[in-house]
Amino acid sequence: MPDGASVAAAVIHGLAGAGQTVAAAESLTGGLVSATLVDVPGASAVFRGGLVVYATELKATLAGVSAPLLAERGPVDPDVAAALAEGARARCGADWAVATTGVAGPDPQGGLPVGLVYVAVAGPGGTEVRRLDLGGDRAAIRAATVAEVLRLLADRLKVGVLQSGTA
Repeated sequence: MPDGASVAAAVIHGLAGAGQTVAAAESLTGGLVSATLVDVPGASAVFRGGLVVYATELKATLAGVSAPLLAERGPVDPDVAAALAEGARARCGADWAVATTGVAGPDPQGGLPVGLVYVAVAGPGGTEVRRLDLGGDRAAIRAATVAEVLRLLADRLKVGVLQSGTA
């Protein structure tokens, strides 16, 4: 499985070639997706910006997630992930946006297990969400989340990424 840096490079080059832009809304990754994207030379041509919405109320006030949705389902939910991506896309004026929300640990949150993560991509063709059930410590869960949300974006962009093993 390629790491986040190699997937980020493919995404940045694919977006640049298409003349498109990307933004991010991040919860459990705390800016790691954005940092991974901007580590790629040429990112400034396509990366619009990001929202780090670690606190639940910021998901509503900064990213535009419905407060009733957050109250009913909590922050770790597939519909919240979709709304985060859609909010980042709209607020940052990007063609595409990615979002991450989940439980990185070390303890379960709200009855949800460590490693439960939702990633989303919003773009011209709509929004797609994937559920991830990840293992490892906080760092491993966050790193895997970055790689997987960028892989989802690469899939949507139809950008080839060298892979070993299965996704």
